[in-house]
Amino acid sequence: MSSQPEEQTAGPTEISDPRLRFELKRAIVWLGLALLIVGVITLAAPLLLIIAGMVFAVLLDGGVRLLGRILPIARGWRLAIVVLSFFAFLGWVGWYAGTSFFSQFAQLRDVVVGQAERLFAMADDMGLVSGLSVDSVSGQVVSSVGRVTSILGTAIGAVTASILIIVIGIFIAAEPRLYDRGVAWMLPKRSRPTFYEISDHMGWAVRRLLAGRLLGMVIEGIFTYVMLTLVAQMIGLDSFPLAALLALLTGLLAFIPNIGAIVSGLLMVAVGFSQGQSEGFYAIFVYLFVQNFDGYVVIPMIAKKTVDLAPALVLAAQIIFGTLFGILGLLLADPIIAAIKAALEEYSRQRDKGELNEAAAEPAPE
Repeated sequence: MSSQPEEQTAGPTEISDPRLRFELKRAIVWLGLALLIVGVITLAAPLLLIIAGMVFAVLLDGGVRLLGRILPIARGWRLAIVVLSFFAFLGWVGWYAGTSFFSQFAQLRDVVVGQAERLFAMADDMGLVSGLSVDSVSGQVVSSVGRVTSILGTAIGAVTASILIIVIGIFIAAEPRLYDRGVAWMLPKRSRPTFYEISDHMGWAVRRLLAGRLLGMVIEGIFTYVMLTLVAQMIGLDSFPLAALLALLTGLLAFIPNIGAIVSGLLMVAVGFSQGQSEGFYAIFVYLFVQNFDGYVVIPMIAKKTVDLAPALVLAAQIIFGTLFGILGLLLADPIIAAIKAALEEYSRQRDKGELNEAAAEPAPE
């Protein structure tokens, strides 16, 4: 027998035409992109929890950096101070809300439900709608807010998700460079400096954005309470109904731009009209005054130091993320858009910088 191997013909997977190979590679890229999109939608719940943990880590990192300006101690000790302060604040809010706001929350729910039923009845009498009720509307809203709502649909799910977000955030904030190096290790060496620049710029942008949001939340909450107290004194009341709770909700909802202001305004107006027409019109005045003060004074002041995002872009992202991923997507729409914008800006700057360096390295024409 001859020891020479037999000549083998080309297999069905071997493509000799270079144009066909190019088209095949391009088709594989598009197929991989489609599979990636399907995977993101299918795994939306864990991915959003991880992103929320990263956003919380950026928030902790901002507190650590701010504390480092006045306390020149090790980063681990500063992180411990920030985390303990965060848990102390949560404990104080839980205790204060449990002792002071528990009954007010139930009262607010009854007021909102009652005002909504009156509004639906009035619209039914005018022939605008028919058969609407609070239960049917709330059921439609809950059924259309996306897949991730199933995680937060129960108290146990919400607590579990919150614990996971906090734990992920603390781990990432403890050693942020460790995770940056892990991602950079999977990239080519020539791309790693660019990745580090983009990562740093994204962290800077999200830190500034969250700092601005927190400052806006505090200002709106305090200003709302002061205005409601002044209005109560003007109309001869001891205090405006549920003023402290409305101020707290206004401050918390200020974290969600555009939509949060609308929700807090509806709650304030509903409580005002539940007490009478004059209280309702005063509530409208307070809402418009606070929002105009925030829009013309607070936001421009904060925007000088933070990421400037177009309101229409943020609203469109909130609608898309809220529809696809529920309440968690709505909360994270703003930071995600800020991070994407910062990454694209830094990538464009790095690319222009590289092109300028290449042009400078070329020999001058004779």
